[in-house]
Amino acid sequence: MVQRPGGADFAPGAYVFPGGTVHRDDESYTDALRAAAIRELFEEAGILLARGAVEADCARVRELIAGGKSFPDALKSAGLAPEFDALVMFARWVTPAQLTKRYDARFYLARLPASQSVQPQEGEIVDWLWVSPARALADPEITLVYATQAVLESIAGAPDVESLFARHRGLSEVPVVEPRIVRTERGWEIVTD
Repeated sequence: MVQRPGGADFAPGAYVFPGGTVHRDDESYTDALRAAAIRELFEEAGILLARGAVEADCARVRELIAGGKSFPDALKSAGLAPEFDALVMFARWVTPAQLTKRYDARFYLARLPASQSVQPQEGEIVDWLWVSPARALADPEITLVYATQAVLESIAGAPDVESLFARHRGLSEVPVVEPRIVRTERGWEIVTD
């Protein structure tokens, strides 16, 4: 999980999963959503989901991007391609219709490549944690937004990583969760059906 900067537009100071929006360059791939997920993971945490990529490849891709290349062009120049099958979509959340700023977020499972480590990128995040879902939910020092908390709750009970991946690889369709904001006797609350 990564901590958003205090002045961020979305969830300032909260711990979230690496992520962001689809950029025009992501659309050069057949799966723009997975391309965006791979790029955002690299931009925020320095993890590169590309077949055979090691720390030196990550450094090379960062250099190429700093030199002005787009993410797809930097990968190609480094002899790499995004590893789309490394991502397993396990959740999709759409923010409530009542909100003026809405998100349609996909959440993916992925394994940290054995030959890489987390390399947080300055300016993107202020902190990061490698933490179990159960600990993230229980630790009062970890500020979570509603969707992140609910997603963590949905996977916290998995007996192990292999069964978690297997369960979600086996889904033919990932259900869409679209919470609603409703007035209750306790005030406004977010509910999911």
